Order: sequence, then structure tokens, then C-alpha cells
Amino acid sequence: MISSCVVSLLNKPSLFLKGSRRLHLLNKNAYINGQWVSAGSKAVFPVINPADDKVITEVPDMEAADAKAAVDAASSAFKTWKDTTAKERSYILRKWYDMCAKNTDHLAQIITAESGKPLAESKGEIVYGNSFLEWFADTARHINGEVIPSPWPNKTIMLTRQPLGVVSVITPWNFPFAMITRKVGALMAAGCTCVIKPAEDTPLTALAAAKLAEEAGVPKGVINVVTSSRKNAPAIGKVLCEDPNVGCISFTGSTHVGKILYGMASKGIKRVSLELGGNAPFIVFPSADIEHAAEHAMLAKFRNNGQACVGANRFLIHKDVFDTFVQAFKKRIAKGCIMGPGTKEGVTCGPLINTEQAKKVTGLVDDALSKGAKALIGGKPAVEIGSKFYESTILTDVKPEMKIYAEEIFGPVAVCHKFETEQEVVAIANGTRSGLGSYVFTKDLGQAFRMSRQLDFGMVAINDGILSAAEPAFGGIKESGIGREGSKHGVEEYTDIKYTLFSALDK
Repeated sequence: MISSCVVSLLNKPSLFLKGSRRLHLLNKNAYINGQWVSAGSKAVFPVINPADDKVITEVPDMEAADAKAAVDAASSAFKTWKDTTAKERSYILRKWYDMCAKNTDHLAQIITAESGKPLAESKGEIVYGNSFLEWFADTARHINGEVIPSPWPNKTIMLTRQPLGVVSVITPWNFPFAMITRKVGALMAAGCTCVIKPAEDTPLTALAAAKLAEEAGVPKGVINVVTSSRKNAPAIGKVLCEDPNVGCISFTGSTHVGKILYGMASKGIKRVSLELGGNAPFIVFPSADIEHAAEHAMLAKFRNNGQACVGANRFLIHKDVFDTFVQAFKKRIAKGCIMGPGTKEGVTCGPLINTEQAKKVTGLVDDALSKGAKALIGGKPAVEIGSKFYESTILTDVKPEMKIYAEEIFGPVAVCHKFETEQEVVAIANGTRSGLGSYVFTKDLGQAFRMSRQLDFGMVAINDGILSAAEPAFGGIKESGIGREGSKHGVEEYTDIKYTLFSALDK
């Protein structure tokens, strides 16, 4: 728990930077080629605490030239990093994991300050994000090739996996630590180097992670962090996508931005790994354990206050259990969704990340209510707490003509619909261009297998509201992305397959 004294420090940039040893991971400079640097222009931009709208500190507002310097540093470092042994890379990743584990509290304080999520949830993100460093430290030593039986008597066919080069890592604000470790752990294990462009709302976590990587012995240039305001993001994104020294773009964020980056990457026929928007259905069949489903609905919807790409967006409830489920869900929301600043004990729901997101959620709900939807709980901003807080909400009677019917909400609003048949709910669930995560609650084993097969989503959770871990392959289909993160497949995203033919072996 952060004391009131430390909360005061968070809201005073100069004191925060000079503050207690507990806050030693806060950096106000970017990280390029092993050096903590300012922008070439010396420009800065503020990082805001969304809970109270106060400035935490200022960081470099970098431009295209700074991004180019970071790419060049990563390209130079790749020449030696790619030739390190798998054992060496594994050792360094494990040291980075150990440093992050040791500094969980420090990292969590920074995440809460800049993203607003409750401190307990920030600590959970560190554990979750760090599991990827642990996993990829092991996976680094198991990036195997193949020897294929040859059709010729005097030849041998060999396939090997080789690192593809510099990776541009563009990360979102909702999980500012975990989205870095999930990408950077994998690419480093493969032998690649990177330039990280964190979201402008949450650059401090990225800089703290880089500091711990430096202390863990990651060589200069292997990890670089470029910070910028939203104004300069397009110019930096252009460099990170189009520079000839970049071999891959790894992006987590909105489908709209993902399409833009994909277009820029296509100019150089570059590899992309895209984890984009979701519109996850949460399906409850009559055979489900309703209390269990309601409990997991809380996890699937209100994790990070609904600001998660795999967050449940559409609750599709069979008509026979609709009222029972909605009441059980409502009861849990009333008891478990406690709004406030993330540093306050007992708080489970912090603010939305910024003014734009708060306006979006408010607009979607207001539009639905004006057209006949009903709010069973919540339904309005919690302005008495702060400018970016929104009440945890259940909406019913939502119709297709309402904006919220088809759009990803990315906020604490659960839209509940009734369905009658299995065929109907599959059609509703699949009636979107998104295809990331989905959730199904049923005790019918045959039905569970049918849902796994018929739902057009990259991930299907049966009777559980949490999907992600380091071991499975995380990713979507359709417009929810390309590629997979986590698992052994997450490392393979950052490798090229090389075919070598050995001939005249009988001479």
C-alpha cells in the first residue's frame, strides 16, 4: 500500500524524481544504445495520473530522427547479439526476470500512477508479465530446427531457425509492463534486438523495465525505448515500420492503427505480429453453473476496468437463465466494483485511461439509453470521484441500431442479450470482423467441443473468464490480428526458416 506521503510525491514531479528509494525506477529520459537520453529537440511532454489529472513527470517528446538513432543502435547490436548462444540469452533473460520479481512493488507503483489501475492489480500485472520472461528464458534453449529425410541418397536437408533482425515493438497503455515482456522476452530469446515505442499515456513503465534490463546485463542496443507524445507518434511510427533495418513490427493496439502500420510495413514486405481489437462474446447456456458464470463474468469484464482486448464485450445469455444470471452478476458488481484512485485500499476499479476513452464510453451508453436500452446498474460517469471514472454498468434491451451493439466498448459496461438456440448464438457471436477471445459456460461436454469448433475466434475459454498465460498461444483471427504471442510459437514469430542442402556427401 502506498502511504499518503508517497501519493503526494507521485503528484509532484520534482519530488517524485528526487523521492524515496522506493521510487528509484522512475526515469525521465529515453533509452537508446545503453544511454539515458533527451530528445534531440529537447522537447518533453507530461505523463498524467488519470486518477487526479495531475502531472507525474515529463519525458522526452522524440521525433523521427530519434527513432532512426534507436533503430541504428538496435541494428548494430544485432550483429553481435544474434551470435550469442541460446544459453547466454537464456541466462540474461532469467536475470531480467529476477530483477523484475525483486522490484515488483516499485514497478507496480509506477503502473498505478500512470495507468490508474488498482495497486493490487498492478502487482498482478507484474507477476503475469514476468511469467513471460521466465517462460522465454527457458524457451530460448529450445528453438529447434529439423533434419528432413532426403529424396536423394547423397544429400541431407536441414532447416534451421534464425533471428530476423531488429523488431519495432509498439505497445498499448492498458498493460504497459506485460505487453513489453511478452514481446521483448520472445524476440530476445530468438536472438533479435528491438526498439520499444510505449503508449504516450504509460511510458514510465517501459523505462522502468528497460532500467531493470540494463541492471540485468542486457547489452547496449539490444533494448531501446523511444518516447513521444501523440503528436509525434505518426512520424516515429513511419520510421519504425519503413526503415530498411527493421525486420518486423510487433504491435498491440486498436484494429484501426494496426491496419495503418500493416500498410506501412507492406512497403518493405516486413514481417508483422499484430494483436488487435476484440469483441469477445460471453455465452451462458442453460446447463451452466450460473453462480460460477457470474463470478467469472466479473473477471472477464472488469479486469482493468474493462480496458482489455480480451475483455468480454457481449454477454449472450440463454433466455431460460437470463434473469437469474443478470441478477447474480448485478449483485457481484454492486459488492465488488469499488471505484477510486488505485492507491486507495479496497479499490477494485480505477479511472479510464484518458479523456478520450471516458468520452467514448459515456457516448456509447448515452446513445443506447436514449434509444431504449435499460441500465440495471450504473449507466453514468462518476464525476464525484474524478473526471475519468465511470460506473460499472449492465445494459439490457440493446438493439442493433445502437452504436454499442457492435462496437468494442473498452470500458466497464456489460451489454446483456438473450438467445434461444445454439445455432442462433453462434451466428450472433461470429457476426463481427473481430476474432480474438471468446467465453463459453456450459456443463454439456459435447456442446463445449462444438463451441470450440464453431466459434470464429483465435481463443475459446470453456467455463473460465481468464484466458492468457505464458504457455498457450495468444492471438486472434480475422481483423483481430496476425501471429501468436506466448508459447513456443511466440518465439517463432521472430525467426526465419533457413533451408540448407548438403550435397555430394558421398564424395
